[in-house]
Amino acid sequence: MEAGFDREGRLLGLRYRFTEDVGAYIRSPEPAGLYRCFGNMVGAYRVRDVEVELRAVMTNKAPTGLNRGFGGPQLYFALERVMDLAADRLGLDPVEIRRRNLIEAGSFPYETPSGGLYDSGNYQRALDRLVEMSRYEELRELQRRARAEGRLLGIGVATVVDPSGTNIGYVALARPAEQRARELEKSGSTEIARVGVDALGNVTVRLSTCPQGQGHETVAAQIVADELGLRPEEVRVLAEMDTGQVPWTITSGSYSSRFGPLGASAVAVAARKLREKMKRIASALLEVGVEDVEFMGGEFYVKGVPTKRVSWRRVAGAVHWNAGGVPGEVVVELDEAGVFSPRVSRPADAADRMNTSATYSFLADMAVVEVDRETFEVRVVEYFSVHDCGKLLNPRVVEGQVYGALAHGLEMALGQGVTYDEDGQPQTRTLLDYSCVRASWMPKVRVEHLETPSPVSLLGAKGVGEGHTMSAPAAVANAVADALKPLGIGVESLPIRPSVLFERSRRKVEE
Repeated sequence: MEAGFDREGRLLGLRYRFTEDVGAYIRSPEPAGLYRCFGNMVGAYRVRDVEVELRAVMTNKAPTGLNRGFGGPQLYFALERVMDLAADRLGLDPVEIRRRNLIEAGSFPYETPSGGLYDSGNYQRALDRLVEMSRYEELRELQRRARAEGRLLGIGVATVVDPSGTNIGYVALARPAEQRARELEKSGSTEIARVGVDALGNVTVRLSTCPQGQGHETVAAQIVADELGLRPEEVRVLAEMDTGQVPWTITSGSYSSRFGPLGASAVAVAARKLREKMKRIASALLEVGVEDVEFMGGEFYVKGVPTKRVSWRRVAGAVHWNAGGVPGEVVVELDEAGVFSPRVSRPADAADRMNTSATYSFLADMAVVEVDRETFEVRVVEYFSVHDCGKLLNPRVVEGQVYGALAHGLEMALGQGVTYDEDGQPQTRTLLDYSCVRASWMPKVRVEHLETPSPVSLLGAKGVGEGHTMSAPAAVANAVADALKPLGIGVESLPIRPSVLFERSRRKVEE
């Protein structure tokens, strides 16, 4: 990767050369890792010119697949390391060089050179809050004292844009524009949900998002309860995906942090459609026009006459037991499908520009690490993050996603990686060699949230589950490189293994 800066430290242009080893057999949806972050190649920075060359190669290694945050860790490792290297050469603080280049709050929606459309954000505010909450100047003073004692303490920063709600049409970018012109155009971030009511007024939600523990059921129940004036425990959520029973599209599923912006929006659409149908039925029972009916607290009542009301359960029962009393224009079916498909998801243009995601979250992260001078083992001492994923639909679910993604990001930074010997034999065949995250790796973590609601999603929410898998490797890499400055060595690849640092230090001494 190459980057151009002016004397003030402002980015002029970026040039990427990414080669992805997809192993012996390329399989769908690869080479998605190359294109998922195509719209946000500039990260959080104002850049006019970007040149990108992406290449997928097949080798005799094991086939690759997609993992949490796919495409993001490698992009931001390169971009955020370049920002720190530029800061060193220009004599700037790593925070300051980022502050000079962040997209300004008044610029949203912001279109990137590669076609991404950042929906909302306040990046400067998040970075400023990160500096405040971490007591950055005090950390730098602590680092100066540690170095005087011979300790290797480092501080690393990363500012990252997290794409969510993938525009699945990005897979077409792997083919030339002239070939795409002869094919069916591809785009989409569509999701569908159904909300229905039985004869007793019990509400059931059916999801197509295929959750595997992300908490979709909890959030869906909460959304429907809010829309229908019920308690979440009164809402049953079914996440059993059967394409013969549940409506779906080719983009349905749980990937690319799409539930917050897309799945949740579809649930809200279905709930609102159902509420309006129930309102029309209630108007018949109350013998007033539909415009005179209001809904609150699970009951329908006549405007200005709050004593004239009918319960949610009574309206539901009327459909099942007294269909003749239902207004003629109302379809006697208390089951509504909600479809959400943001208009910002469009096919790639002839110039290979494309908005590859529906919404874009933001993270400003800081890692504090200490490297052992003898063993070169890295210990993450503290981790700070200011996180903006739009409207928080359920803060506790968001916290769980943040900590899970952070643990995964630390694993990518410090241990996760498949290695082969010179004959192509895998050397990381067991969990003794392939390091998974351990509880002892988790540092003291402090996370704060900003909320800049998205104008794209119905509820203002963006994705949340993958951002820290993108930011943590970059922040930790910058922190380790900062810690190793007294030794004259840096960080050039991930994962950061003690054996690699030891060998580089030995060679530096020999030089």
